[in-house]
Amino acid sequence: MTTTAENFRTVYGKPPAGVWAAPGRVNLIGEYTDFNDGFVMPFALPHCTRVAAAPRTDGRLRLYSRDAQGGVTEEPRGWAAYPAGVAWALREAGLPVGGADVYVESDVPVGAGLSSSAALEVATALALTELYDAGLPGPELARLAQRAENAFVGVPCGIMDQMASACCRAGHALHLDTRDLSMRQIPLALEQWGLRLLVIDTRVKHELGDGAYAARRAGCESAARRLGVRALREVACGELQAALGELPAAERPLVRHVVTENDRVERVAALLAAGDSRAAGPLLTEGHASLRDDFRVSCAELDVVVETAVKAGALGARMTGGGFGGSAIALVEGADEERVTKAITEALGTARVFGTAAGEGARRVA
Repeated sequence: MTTTAENFRTVYGKPPAGVWAAPGRVNLIGEYTDFNDGFVMPFALPHCTRVAAAPRTDGRLRLYSRDAQGGVTEEPRGWAAYPAGVAWALREAGLPVGGADVYVESDVPVGAGLSSSAALEVATALALTELYDAGLPGPELARLAQRAENAFVGVPCGIMDQMASACCRAGHALHLDTRDLSMRQIPLALEQWGLRLLVIDTRVKHELGDGAYAARRAGCESAARRLGVRALREVACGELQAALGELPAAERPLVRHVVTENDRVERVAALLAAGDSRAAGPLLTEGHASLRDDFRVSCAELDVVVETAVKAGALGARMTGGGFGGSAIALVEGADEERVTKAITEALGTARVFGTAAGEGARRVA
């Protein structure tokens, strides 16, 4: 099998200056809380996007993806908008980033809610900054990658995905405060505890989800204004009922999800830190019910996967990512992995199930 560097040479007729990698992510708990200044707890997948790159002296950015149709392009459209947006964001920030030839390949599943776009952005950002000796700490790299997606691509995402890709450590989940980007690395060595975490890619995506993210974000921001707070993260669980009484009916379930989800993140973090990871399972399932019933971002396939996994003996399960398709996760005893996997694939024939561990964040690999 040829290497990423060899593939770069085939496309561009010269060797790259280096190869950089950034992972996709799974969010263990904390969904739709990041744009509310809340808490999240993702971990990095072993699956990565790899970027090989070499500098150019003419300022041009030439892009090629092994996984997309077409040849080398300089047009910032489709997949190419993501790396082009990163170059734009870096330059807008005043960094001395020039032109480059860029080759991209990835094994992060696309459309599965596992942040393939953030992996591409962060790998590109790391490559370009190191090519031009403009290295940045992980959080700042993530901020600029998020800016590329928000302002250049036009997706109003929070910062969780880019922070996970840039800053996660192998064997750990990243407990992240999205307000100030303070981080704690929480041990997630599940196999040492006799556990496995399954990722279930439903391989479905419903069009209903296209405008749902922006609509729910707008609803949360409207509720925060009504409550007189900067963001919903400022509403404590003990204040929830009083807060709900001040809101119109349409905004109450959004606020209920965000406030209770922030609390679930803190509880899961405490359980993992104490080595009581099995007790986190029911909180995952509780989080799915909140996403399904209050935030209304689940779908029939995700619900089938979660219900089937729990009935088959999983300690807990939930959708992960934006919803309306994509992926779910299930926490299982190691001895139950095969049985739970079989039950899921029988219930949903499209599902791809794989066990995973917490991988390493963005880094240079060659």
